[in-house]
Amino acid sequence: MQSETDKIELEYLKIEDYTEIKEAMVVAYHTMPEDYWTRSQIKTLLDKFPQGQVVIKVNGQIAGCALTIIVNYADFEGPHTFNEVTADSTFKTHSEEGDMLYGIDIFIKPEFRGLRLGRRLYDYRKELCEKLNLKGIAFGGRIPNYHKYAETLSPKQYIEKVRRKEIHDPVLNFQMSNDFHPTRILKGYLDGDKASQEFAVLLEWDNIYYEKPSRKAVTQKSVVRLGLIQWQMRPYKDVETLLQQAEYFIDTLSGYRADFALFPEFFNAPLMARYNHLTEPQAIRELAGYTNTIIQEFSKLSISYNINIVAGSMPEIRDNNLYNVGYLCKRDGTIERYEKLHVTPDEARLWGMQGGNELRVFDTDCGKIGILICYDSEFPELSRLLADEGMDILFVPFLTDTQNGYSRVRNCAQARAIENECYVAIAGSVGNLPNVHNMDIQFAQSMVFTPCDFAFPTNGIKAEATPNTEMILLADVDLGLLRELHEFGSVKNLKDRRKDIFELRKRT
Repeated sequence: MQSETDKIELEYLKIEDYTEIKEAMVVAYHTMPEDYWTRSQIKTLLDKFPQGQVVIKVNGQIAGCALTIIVNYADFEGPHTFNEVTADSTFKTHSEEGDMLYGIDIFIKPEFRGLRLGRRLYDYRKELCEKLNLKGIAFGGRIPNYHKYAETLSPKQYIEKVRRKEIHDPVLNFQMSNDFHPTRILKGYLDGDKASQEFAVLLEWDNIYYEKPSRKAVTQKSVVRLGLIQWQMRPYKDVETLLQQAEYFIDTLSGYRADFALFPEFFNAPLMARYNHLTEPQAIRELAGYTNTIIQEFSKLSISYNINIVAGSMPEIRDNNLYNVGYLCKRDGTIERYEKLHVTPDEARLWGMQGGNELRVFDTDCGKIGILICYDSEFPELSRLLADEGMDILFVPFLTDTQNGYSRVRNCAQARAIENECYVAIAGSVGNLPNVHNMDIQFAQSMVFTPCDFAFPTNGIKAEATPNTEMILLADVDLGLLRELHEFGSVKNLKDRRKDIFELRKRT
């Protein structure tokens, strides 16, 4: 048959096709030859939802058909029957305000099976679902081989054996190979379906592009522009001069319409030069006195330049304890705080710095982001917890003095992008500070990392700065590609975790 095929077309169903459709249904459902749609039922479907009814033709002859309605899924995600979801084939359940595409029939004539025409019909449904911004697709799938095992297996056991390839079920195998997943058993679903013992499996396909309707005049961006600042350590006579240099970079990134500006860890360290006569613990505590001023100014800049600022990190004193903290200054005027959880042995020994306790994801107008300060990126549990909360982009402000230290941050950051299927941006400082103890040399090469799959760079590097050179780095990242990766990637690091043998959770 396939060698004779030269033209395959997908078309909207027309009422003029009814006679041919009826003949195709009778042949396709040879075990239930009386169960075919009437002309008036087909006309009702076409009147209510013409986009949802399609046929596939081979050399002008109808080879298959797919019929669909839109329902409010809250009414049918629990137990239901075919008659209930179709309102006894009147289709009064169809609603243009619904949120789920419900498949009520799909069939291919026997002589055209093997051409993968069913896959084309399912692909059309998926495209329609995305076009209409619906949550997904659902339908009751028959299990026509179940009657052979009904005396020894429950429907649940039968489905598990089909899933493990121990039993072949032509319908269920095909649907699961098309990315549909079983969610529940439906008892008494289709009257007269003896082959399935009137059982069906509720199968669902999730639309990863679905966006919940909102009345707000705000849309979340799909392509996000990241701006990384590779900061030059240089003497500043006062905090105003440092802020002037920071504003220059923010202004530049805003001119390129960047959505984020990422500063390095301890980028304000040059201000310690005036306290170099003090001990290291005293000098870092004097530096902490500038933190509130810098953050308040950064918040004003984020609003005036319409850019979200990840303000690297700075020392901060709370309850007489010294912490390494940063602030996310959003362009809507809100400010949120993050903490370095793992301080390095050097920070603890020379400065008496303590680790923080809060780990969280931040909601922004460009997706969910996480922020880990330098050493924290070397602990994979932290970023995995953030990924479980939906993180799309991980920002890592860092400060490393040697290439060894930089390599630890760089290599761990790239691993975080792969294992958590997210983007990771790292930004550090370069240059020398001869008049600041414990901050005298810097090494950095700022980068943006991606997962390693077909839609991304083969080496997992989206952009990289010139090593040890003051500059900005701009890179566009597509959040939509992450959604596709989570569902259709060559490997699925997040989904394939063996949660049956290990568990990772935050302590409350």
